[in-house]
Amino acid sequence: MAEQAQPQQRLKLGLFGGSFDPVHLGHLALARVARDQLGLDQVLWLPAGQPWQKLGQRAMTAAVHRQAMVALTIAGEAGMLLDTRELLRAGPSYTVDTAEALARQHPGAELLLIIGQDQLGRLHSWQRWQDLLGLVRLAVVARDGQEVRASAEVLADVPALPIERLAMPAVPISSTLVRAAASRGEDLTPMVGKKVAGYIAQHRLYSEY
Repeated sequence: MAEQAQPQQRLKLGLFGGSFDPVHLGHLALARVARDQLGLDQVLWLPAGQPWQKLGQRAMTAAVHRQAMVALTIAGEAGMLLDTRELLRAGPSYTVDTAEALARQHPGAELLLIIGQDQLGRLHSWQRWQDLLGLVRLAVVARDGQEVRASAEVLADVPALPIERLAMPAVPISSTLVRAAASRGEDLTPMVGKKVAGYIAQHRLYSEY
């Protein structure tokens, strides 16, 4: 009797975007939690080219540096991949454009968007957020015991919003803190790891923050 073909398991991809200016160990901890708790095949790290929400604010560090620092951070990490499509795309970085491209590239894959509670609260301000929710499920990590809950504007349109909650201890690191510490000449290793700390020092990044 011929063996029955086993159904192919659906590919699960985590979308992890951000300025990563610079990437730090809190980012890595969140990516690991998402990978392990959600059973992701890959976490795609998506450094933003021109984050639309930060237009008009502080000029971001050059893409080549932010890309290099992410690559150093995830080197040797199972199931993590640097995806540079937003760095290469002209104009502002919109998550919905990336999700549409990935859906075409990986038909049938399950896309999970990894975000924080603060981003979930602003989801209604995102470009074509309704279309985005048709392409991805949300994987949300709450900070400092916050309740994982979307804004009233989102819930009015999608009352049964599917959310995966990520359980993660608080990591008291932010890119803002790293930049400030770098400007003071402090050792960044505890916040970004040895490789990224060395890269920041070598290229004198954030020295005038």
